[in-house]
Amino acid sequence: MKKVVILGGGVAGMSAAQELMERGFAVEVYEANPTYCGGKARSVDVRFKQHYPDSVPLPGEHGFRFFPGFYKHITDTMKKIPYTSPEGIKNENGVYDNLVATEYVMMARMGKPPIVGPISFPRNLDELKLFLKDIFGGVDSGLSQEEITFFAEKVWQLMTSCKERRENLYEKIGWWQFMEADRFSETYRHLLVEGLTRTLVAAQAKRASTKTGGDIFLQLIFNMLDPFVNTDRVLNGPTNIKWLTPWLEFLTKGGVKYYFDHKVIKLDVADYKISCAWVQDKYGNQIKLEADYYLLAVPIEIVKDLITREMIEVDSTFTQLIELADNVQWMNGLQFYLNEDVKINKGHVIYSDSQWAITSISQMQFWPDFDIAACYNKKVRGVLSVDISDWQSPGNNGKIAKDCTVEEIKDEVWLQLKQGLNINGNEILRDDMLEQFYLDHDIQVKHGKDERATNREPLLVNNVNTWCLRPPAYTNIANLFLSGDYVRTFTDLATMEGANESARRAVNCIIDASGIDAPFCEIWDLHEPGILAGFRYKDNQRWKKGLPWDSPVTKNNIFIVLFYKIQRWFLKLRSRKK
Repeated sequence: MKKVVILGGGVAGMSAAQELMERGFAVEVYEANPTYCGGKARSVDVRFKQHYPDSVPLPGEHGFRFFPGFYKHITDTMKKIPYTSPEGIKNENGVYDNLVATEYVMMARMGKPPIVGPISFPRNLDELKLFLKDIFGGVDSGLSQEEITFFAEKVWQLMTSCKERRENLYEKIGWWQFMEADRFSETYRHLLVEGLTRTLVAAQAKRASTKTGGDIFLQLIFNMLDPFVNTDRVLNGPTNIKWLTPWLEFLTKGGVKYYFDHKVIKLDVADYKISCAWVQDKYGNQIKLEADYYLLAVPIEIVKDLITREMIEVDSTFTQLIELADNVQWMNGLQFYLNEDVKINKGHVIYSDSQWAITSISQMQFWPDFDIAACYNKKVRGVLSVDISDWQSPGNNGKIAKDCTVEEIKDEVWLQLKQGLNINGNEILRDDMLEQFYLDHDIQVKHGKDERATNREPLLVNNVNTWCLRPPAYTNIANLFLSGDYVRTFTDLATMEGANESARRAVNCIIDASGIDAPFCEIWDLHEPGILAGFRYKDNQRWKKGLPWDSPVTKNNIFIVLFYKIQRWFLKLRSRKK
């Protein structure tokens, strides 16, 4: 039996462990976190200094989880992880059945009514009316007709551009530049240009790659136009309870050995192979690990510190990983625990003009079986989970988030939430609602005058022209493979989906290297609607001739109308079946 040592127990490491376990490999996983598996996807038990007998910890997170409809790899893995409810009911599709769909997305704006619309294709007349009302007339978006038309044309350009143009040209163009943000209003920049990059991938619009931002934006649009797909899904309880703990149990019962509090510190190279790996346990002991194959599944900033001269001599592409590691930014979570269950929106809220690029979700409406009243002081009834994506722009207090204390971060985010929600005398959030809060413990704030705040787990972002720096899952070191959201994948985004896809690619490489008779892991490309294939083919022909993209104006309207008619026909068919 071939042995594989996996260094890193996040989503990438656990995904690889599952695929290897199912194919008969002996698997050992070494994770630096002393308590939690799952890496950035984890939830945590939040305890405070105040002691309340018979209470349970509050649920906290590195950042709230959501599973877009275009995810295929991680959801396929989830279907194989058994789940049994506390009542003894087994899910037919494992932990995958713990996903529930959101219904609406809200764009909150300071001093203006929010824009609310269905997150998925309208499934009934009421949803269709709401969508049309808020987007096209019921709410003053502040966008001019010229801006709306221009943005639509740029989206159409993305839809009809060939893959080669995206990878070789759009990868080198910033999202801000592609959308010509400087030409238009501040509202255009907030709603249409920065909304995607600042809140979805924690990137800066002026630096974010149009290839990646455009690809993911199109996936969301394609999901929204498909009546059979839920564009946005969330777990129906805290992440550990509903996914990660059952996953770890599944792996260990299947023979995987999972070690917490073991940090990888060194890889030894001899004869073009890894001769051994070294980890350090919680007592400071250095432990030598030997295996047939080694899978490095730690974040890129950790990989950077492990690269040695000997590794570069065997594979010079490791120097690119050192450069890639500089492309990380902060995107971390902050939970507010409220004495009222404030259901702001049946889905995510994007605070389009917030200084710190915040998004939020009211969790309890999606957690019907979680007894929040048993937690902490037993007064908590709601959890407002917030992601902070911009830590370098001044807030209302004149300070960037990185220069704030924990209390200052809490106060500023709470203020930005109220500025986006408490509109026209409608007080959705009040100060007396707040019982407690939790800022992700990865954030280590500054204490002294010359100290800087640090983030133990930043997020890799897709800056312009960094696709070429991303490595494949294999290396020139014969028994070393890479897995993580920095590896080159179809997903091409720092997400659970990208981490899982990279793990499958690494496992396929191990299967190939070992020569065992086992099926390769399945891998899916991003969805490209067949109805647009003719346009992409035409653009590919232009690309090969060195010509710029050109809009097929005469056929544009015909195909879009046909596309919507097909969608409406599917919608009617599904409603009849019900």
